[in-house]
Formats: sequence, structure tokens, C-alpha cells
Amino acid sequence: MVTEANSPLEEFQGRPSFHLAFPVDDLEATRSFYVDVLGCRVGRSSDTWLDLNFFGYQITAHQVLDRVIRLDNNVDDHDIPIPHFGLIMDWEDWHRAVDHMTYIGVSFLVEPHVRFKGMVGEQATFFLEDPSGNCLEFKAFKEPGDVFGT
Repeated sequence: MVTEANSPLEEFQGRPSFHLAFPVDDLEATRSFYVDVLGCRVGRSSDTWLDLNFFGYQITAHQVLDRVIRLDNNVDDHDIPIPHFGLIMDWEDWHRAVDHMTYIGVSFLVEPHVRFKGMVGEQATFFLEDPSGNCLEFKAFKEPGDVFGT
């Protein structure tokens, strides 16, 4: 069993960055969503894939013909899309993001709300869906140290 005391991360000289490759149906619609709606910058690209700077993390959209079926899982009385990826933000930044998304008229897949209220892990969350049906979660913990709290 790995514990914080003997974590393999202790061996790393620097903090690793996160990378995610994900499938999309339409590369140009994907570019527009991530650049125009979320403010990401484009890195390397080809006719079939696109690297994006997702708030300091590298994500790569790959155009594919066949898609994986999305499932939902009930979490605190909300149907949460699986798979999904996203950001853990500062509490105030999350609220600013909600205000911005509302202002520009983005449709929320899961409306902004606070879950696990008054419990360890209390968090504000909302979900968006990109043009290819990939789901993104943006959340913030009331107490930042509760990210892995039980």
C-alpha cells in the first residue's frame, strides 16, 4: 500500500504535468470551443489532432470515427457524466468562472451547485460539454486541503 510517507512522487525532481488525449468528432468545432469559450491556446496540430494549453496542462484532441458511449453516475443527486475531466479551481475563481460562463450564454450540462455541503470535501461544481460530447468538470473545494479528504 502506498501512503503519503512513501509516495512514488517523492522520487520526482519536479512536479509532473498532466496530459490527456481525448476523442472528438469535429476538430474545428473543438478548436472553437476550447479557444473561444474556455480561452485555451493551440499548440502543435495536424489534420487529425490538436494540442491545447488547458490552463497549463497539455490536452490533445484526436479526431476519431467511433466514439465511446458516455455513462452517468449519480453523485449527490446529480447525474454526473462518465468519463469527464476538468479543473480544480480556487473557490473565488470558480465563482468568477460561473459568472463568465453565464454571461457568455454557455449551456451547462450540470448546473453550478455546491455538493457535500457541510461535509469534508464540500465542493462547488459545474459541467460543460464540448462539441464532440466530451464532458468537463470545473470544481472548487471550500477547504482546498479536502481534495483527497475522507
